Amino acid sequence: MEILARARELERAGRSVVHMEIGEPDFPTPKPICEAGIAALEKGELYYTPAQGLPALREAIARYYRTRYGIDVPASRIIVTTGSSGALLLAVSALVDPGDRVPLADPGYPCNRHFVRLAEGEPVSIPVGPDSNYQLTAELLERCWDNRTVAALVASPSNPTGTIVPAQQIKAMAELARARGGTLIVDEIYHGLVYEGDITTALALSDEVFVINSFSKYFNMTGWRLGWMVVPEACVAEIDKLAQNVFLAAPTPAQYAALAAFEPRTLEILEARRAEFKARRDYLVPALRALGFDIPQSPQGAFYIYAECSRLTRDSFGFARDLLEEAGVAITPGVDFGAHAPERHVRFAYTNALARLQEGVRRIDAFLRAR
Repeated sequence: MEILARARELERAGRSVVHMEIGEPDFPTPKPICEAGIAALEKGELYYTPAQGLPALREAIARYYRTRYGIDVPASRIIVTTGSSGALLLAVSALVDPGDRVPLADPGYPCNRHFVRLAEGEPVSIPVGPDSNYQLTAELLERCWDNRTVAALVASPSNPTGTIVPAQQIKAMAELARARGGTLIVDEIYHGLVYEGDITTALALSDEVFVINSFSKYFNMTGWRLGWMVVPEACVAEIDKLAQNVFLAAPTPAQYAALAAFEPRTLEILEARRAEFKARRDYLVPALRALGFDIPQSPQGAFYIYAECSRLTRDSFGFARDLLEEAGVAITPGVDFGAHAPERHVRFAYTNALARLQEGVRRIDAFLRAR
């Protein structure tokens, strides 16, 4: 966030900055969703919904699981939340008591460990690298699970690496957690943004997992602050109580707008944008490798590239700072994502037009040549 703040400051001073640090789609919310939101406003649909969410939206999400994944998920298990952050907060609050431990991958999305701390739990950062595709595995989980561990959290595809947990590993980790009296939480917010093959929701593998999803990334609704979670039937009542006390209900206009997210005309727009993200990834990965960045795992999803930069620098934060100040390119240093070799890594986000990414690569090349 320090890099982003400085980039905005430079822009206000008239500098040109190529943004490759922002984890937010550059595409606007699809028009059908906006139209549905406007219609709700004009009709005065501005009152609180139930804490679990608008019933019509929960049913629409259930149909989405049926059409996209071929599984039946009862709408009664779906809770609409204030973004995926709201869902993660509810999941952790329901599962974690003071002193409880929650393993998660390092590098990983930084807010996850903070959610655990908010519940007075202890996040247990597990170093991961190319050998496990930068993901937790059942073997790693087996080693660190102790009598204080109550849950584990994985993200597939992940931020910052864009890598995916294979279905057999999700299943094995869910079974391990259940056998130990715990729960597996699976963050699937980038599920729509997968570029090779198919991906299976954890809900197809176990009824005991907590699954987190969002309207932000694939559906391009970041500022609407809307997400959802799917929880075991036995946990619904407790999550409902927590939701009433934590945020009462997700934003009503956003929920009505999201009813249009699953319409064929909206999905056609979103799939075209997914193809654009893939084209950007397919350009940027080899371009960065040619500049000297080591990318052992090409990202399978999301819109991030986690690059090893030790051939270019011993200090990724200083490198990112200098790259911004001298070349006008903003990237994210590894320190944002954990304590496992952060000084040797940077993250690139391809949430910018291909022409701007090409300009960014030209600037990085000139910056490296001048060092």
